[in-house]
Amino acid sequence: MLVSAFILALAAISIVYVYRFRGEARYNSLTEYIRKGWPIFTPLNCVLYMTTLRRGSKAVLDPAEFPEVGLLRQNWQTIRDEGLELVRQGYFDATKRPGTAGSYDVGFRTFFKYGWSRFYLNWYGYTHHSARRLCPRTTEILLQVPAVHGAMFAFLPGRSKLTRHADPLAVSLRYHLGLATPNSDDCFINVDGRNQSWRDGEVLMFDETYLHYVRNDTDSDRLILMCDVKRPLNPIGALFNFFYQGITRASVVPNTPEDHRGLANRAFARLSPLLARIKALKATNRLMYYTIKRSVNVLLVLLLVGLATGVAQLLGRLV
Repeated sequence: MLVSAFILALAAISIVYVYRFRGEARYNSLTEYIRKGWPIFTPLNCVLYMTTLRRGSKAVLDPAEFPEVGLLRQNWQTIRDEGLELVRQGYFDATKRPGTAGSYDVGFRTFFKYGWSRFYLNWYGYTHHSARRLCPRTTEILLQVPAVHGAMFAFLPGRSKLTRHADPLAVSLRYHLGLATPNSDDCFINVDGRNQSWRDGEVLMFDETYLHYVRNDTDSDRLILMCDVKRPLNPIGALFNFFYQGITRASVVPNTPEDHRGLANRAFARLSPLLARIKALKATNRLMYYTIKRSVNVLLVLLLVGLATGVAQLLGRLV
């Protein structure tokens, strides 16, 4: 009982820490934190925050401290050329076309409405068949960089944005390699209150679980290579992360029908018609829509409490 209570207390402390104290940028409200801060994963993420080595423990990181991914920058023009060819052939629009398997992207679907799109290259142990076929040189380069756990080309049109958010899982760090960018401070990402702008052939790195947002206030499009890079951890954190990454391994999203579909992608495709009907209520029955929305938020909180309680009880029995 004491062990269970102790673990529940640690879970509560971790949530308060991320909501009120971590980093410089703050959530505007508890509602924003619940919607965009993924509190269900916060206690698990905090295990990784505590076990992250110094070079990976800040919001904005120094790429020079990650020589294990230096090969990507050395080959940025080769990677750029294959990415631009995908743009010319229309693959970025095709991968997010409504009704296709690629449109059921649990992690990034909310960005589609801003014009953002992507083309996956690999994802946590799986290299996409479409990437091998269409981007053979880039996939070959990535195979030589084991520190990259997931990679994609990411496209953002001019005069667009991505609203403020934090990524759910702390299993990795985020790497951006500028390929074809506006080369302007008016096209930037703000991470934990700090602006960083993209330049062709230059690298940005940050911890994506800090609050961040993107603006492209230019008339030019932005194309980058976006990667999930291995988080540097002590042995305890590395062991924990090996199992934690199982969530990401189940979230493979295809570019084309030849690619594998992860469990999360298949499940979201089945749920999507129901979610669309619920969203349609906003125009016809706002009371019902917000009742359902708030009920879902409450259920998420209860799920978090239930999960933490279950883990605490299990560990209590083991101890």
